[in-house]
Amino acid sequence: MLPQLSRRDFLSKAIVSSAGITAMSCLPTNAHPVSPIQRKFGSRMKLSCTAYSYRKYLQEETPPSMTMEDFLDECARMGLGAAEPTSYYFPDPLTEEYLLRYKRKAFLLGLGLSDLGIRNTFTYPPGPEREKNLQHVRQWVDHAAILGIPSLRIFAGDAPKGVPQDKAIQWCIETTEEACRHSGKQGIFLAMENHWGIVPDAESLLRIIHGVESDWFGVSLDTGNYAMEDPYAEMAKVAPYAVNVQIKVEVSTPGGGKAVTVR
Repeated sequence: MLPQLSRRDFLSKAIVSSAGITAMSCLPTNAHPVSPIQRKFGSRMKLSCTAYSYRKYLQEETPPSMTMEDFLDECARMGLGAAEPTSYYFPDPLTEEYLLRYKRKAFLLGLGLSDLGIRNTFTYPPGPEREKNLQHVRQWVDHAAILGIPSLRIFAGDAPKGVPQDKAIQWCIETTEEACRHSGKQGIFLAMENHWGIVPDAESLLRIIHGVESDWFGVSLDTGNYAMEDPYAEMAKVAPYAVNVQIKVEVSTPGGGKAVTVR
């Protein structure tokens, strides 16, 4: 059955209520459960492109035929206003000198750096695995600060084997709040993507959004990750909390299948 809310309807609502790609609002300084983001003068859609879109050339080919610097050139060639680097494709080890060169190149190309994507899991109980993931996020928050990037895309993760969904969500809330304490000191939003695991639908993600007390937390809305009867309705529920939106032309299922939803 086709969704009742069309892509055009969704986008018109999302532009009003969400951040487009990088637009952010002025929020109060005292921590509180996340509320829909208010934008005094309305929202503006700013177009960017994620390096993940070029993963075939950045990582999957041997040797890679594209570098992260080439990716910036491609974004500028397309006339975009910004680029979204993805952490997976930066050189390892990653130095501050490299990050500053990358920031300089983006600026000279007339590009902003809209967001930064990383991998993490926030569904571990207190202990070494939780701390390992927290340290990874803190490290990339610091990298984002050097690059002048306003938000970091994070994941919730899967529930550990044998752990109820409710408990995993509670652990995710706790871990996210702790991570936000560091990101807030750097003035960087943590934006949780609706990326399967414990957040397969809007209600699950909203439980985390409403549970985290921080002024530096929001949603990274991926329009391709709600594989259900009415994906646009799911997107509309979380759009008011979005600090960036990844717009795709297909909805992907957890098993890797795709169902075209553009109309």
